[in-house]
Amino acid sequence: MSFDRRFALGLLAPLAAVSLSGCGINSVPTAEENAKAKWGNVQADYQRRADLIPNLVETVKGYAKQEKDTLTAVTEARAKASSIQVSAADLSDPAKVAAFQQAQGALSQSLGRLLATAEAYPDLKSNQNFLALQSQLEGTENRINISIKDYNEAVQSYNTTIRTFPDAIGAKIFYGSKPLESFKATAPNADRAPEVKF
Repeated sequence: MSFDRRFALGLLAPLAAVSLSGCGINSVPTAEENAKAKWGNVQADYQRRADLIPNLVETVKGYAKQEKDTLTAVTEARAKASSIQVSAADLSDPAKVAAFQQAQGALSQSLGRLLATAEAYPDLKSNQNFLALQSQLEGTENRINISIKDYNEAVQSYNTTIRTFPDAIGAKIFYGSKPLESFKATAPNADRAPEVKF
């Protein structure tokens, strides 16, 4: 190989690397992994809420025996919400994301009804365990809202990356990227934490 040819290849290699880096080789997987990590945070916060619910149900059960239907509804909604899992690989499937969102919305509604029943039980409202659980659930609902917001921002960034030039080239050619689904409220008032009145 002649010197001129080696020199030309030496110049073309960095130029090709720079060209490829502008085609989403790094930005597409970085944006996708960021969105998947944010989805993991959403799931972790929902799991934290699901873990708190049995303790809340047992605490209320001791005071509100006649509220059996409400307690049963919360337990069933928690079981359904816990059974629907959406992995990071499923984030581009609108049906799976919607099913997850609906189950979580139903749990939020039944949990709100459970917390509202405490109004009829003055002893329950002053119980330290109940107050601690109420505080933890309020904090968890705030965490869920923040995690959803962070996830939706990461999805927006990823979807923008795979649709804009020059990253769209790498997204289609190298990764076959598909847009991810953002988290949307599906049940009435599901975009708000359950209202707690004492």
